[in-house]
Amino acid sequence: MKKAAIIGGTGYGAIELIRLLQAHKEIEITKIISQSQAGEDLAATYPHLTGIVTTEMESLDTEVLEKEIDILFLATPAGVAKNIIPSFQGTSVQCIDLSGDFRLSPEEYSEWYGKEPADAAVLEKAVFGLSDIFTEEVKAASIISNPGCFPTAALSALVPLIDGDKIHTEGIRIDAKTGISGAGKGLSEKAHFSSANENVVPYKIGKHQHIPEIERYASRFTNEDVKVSFTTHLIPMTRGLLCTIYADMKQEETTASILEHLQHYYREKPFVRILPEGQFPATKGVTGSNYCDIGAYVDERTNSIVIAAAIDNLVKGAAGQAIHNANLMNGWEETMGLEFIPVFP
Repeated sequence: MKKAAIIGGTGYGAIELIRLLQAHKEIEITKIISQSQAGEDLAATYPHLTGIVTTEMESLDTEVLEKEIDILFLATPAGVAKNIIPSFQGTSVQCIDLSGDFRLSPEEYSEWYGKEPADAAVLEKAVFGLSDIFTEEVKAASIISNPGCFPTAALSALVPLIDGDKIHTEGIRIDAKTGISGAGKGLSEKAHFSSANENVVPYKIGKHQHIPEIERYASRFTNEDVKVSFTTHLIPMTRGLLCTIYADMKQEETTASILEHLQHYYREKPFVRILPEGQFPATKGVTGSNYCDIGAYVDERTNSIVIAAAIDNLVKGAAGQAIHNANLMNGWEETMGLEFIPVFP
């Protein structure tokens, strides 16, 4: 049994990690770190954990963690993990970061996050943990940069098409929608009930920090620079994320041929489900699960494709994928601790 610590103990990502890891056979949460609420009982903030999690939250002490844990999950805001992970270099502690601190180049990070980037030497060791695609790289990693929620869905749909030379890499348009939990636990006007209820609103148009992440990792599968037009929308539900993507085909295809290609591409990936022809994913179909559901339609009249991917932003888009990565890093069954069906209704 490996011992794990979670830093950022009261955020939504951390709480989801705690929920999922309760069912894991090889990981035991022994420390929950919260600088702001050290010494407090987690159940005081989240009563649903009463009688389940009795670990008292602690302040951060990297020297203690280095000696007492095997896996470190960092569910912190951007700009925090890059200052913590260097302390564990040269140790046996595996680090899995759920923030964006290690996803981009130093120049991209400075431009899109407006913060000082991570140390270059540590950044070079970080592997982008899109677990269904970069599986072999993850297995050999000691530092994982967990993908963002939007890139997880968008890249899961795009990469097989780009890798298979099916679509043009210019003019890709991504229409993305997420529930309120995607904005995190912090209070804001856009997440206020009176603003969000019965309302759909686009945000961060042309400025979303996941744009360079999608482009950077999609470009690994072609000798061209992938550019996307990416628009996010906040929708009035708690969790769930859907990306609908539009692209031009390079050659004539049918819906059936594209679905066959996708099925083959993900043939050994237990968490990616390619839907039958005529069906498209819905957020309700993946709620509470680590699945990514993908559906596609080829418009033969315009020689273009519509492909959609749905995930639970807190599971597949955060905590679930982090656990999937931990499983791969340790040689465990990929599905360990994640073997549950979506919640419906």
